[in-house]
Amino acid sequence: MKIKRLFSIILMSVLIICVPTGCAANSNSGSAVQNSSTSSTAQDKDQTATDSSSKSTTSEQNKNDKVSGGKTLVVYFSATGSTKAVAEKISDATNGDIFELVPQTPYTSEDLDWNNTESRVTKEHEDESKRDVALNSTSVDNWDSYDTVFIGYPIWWGIAAWPVNSFVKENDFSGKTVIPFCTSASSDIGDSGSLLKEMVGTGNWQSGQRFASNASDDDVKAWLGQLGY
Repeated sequence: MKIKRLFSIILMSVLIICVPTGCAANSNSGSAVQNSSTSSTAQDKDQTATDSSSKSTTSEQNKNDKVSGGKTLVVYFSATGSTKAVAEKISDATNGDIFELVPQTPYTSEDLDWNNTESRVTKEHEDESKRDVALNSTSVDNWDSYDTVFIGYPIWWGIAAWPVNSFVKENDFSGKTVIPFCTSASSDIGDSGSLLKEMVGTGNWQSGQRFASNASDDDVKAWLGQLGY
């Protein structure tokens, strides 16, 4: 009897010691699983936030590549009519207003003969002080209401025809997207837009586009489509 009672006491002691230990082990195991799940959830949230931020940044970059909304104005100087034709196409396609830069002393065919050393444009090219061409007007009604301004001109000796200079110098382009375009038989737009930007010092100037003298509606519309119109 004493042996059986002693055996019972020992067995009870073992059970009392082992049961809490086993419970503690299960509790720790459950905690580890929960912590792992929580960590995974946090990582998923961080990744979602990163993906969302990346998409937002990409969307903003795409938006910045497009022209701003609001009213559009097409300003141009045309010596032979080629730039005028492109300007009118842009105005029609964008539903924009149009403003022609007209010299007080118009250029004649003889004036535009760059092969003649005595012609007006040749003398103006050789003497920069003569390039300050007076215009009938450099003031656009409701100028502040325009968010996007296209500026067109023919290329003369690799730069923008200088009658345009008088207009850009007289106006403040702050807060406006400015898009130069030019016409020429062979020359590219080159640095003409950048040089105009340096003259005015304000506005968000874009790289611009060169058109052939006989540019078609499709040529103009394809370019405008790239700009978001």
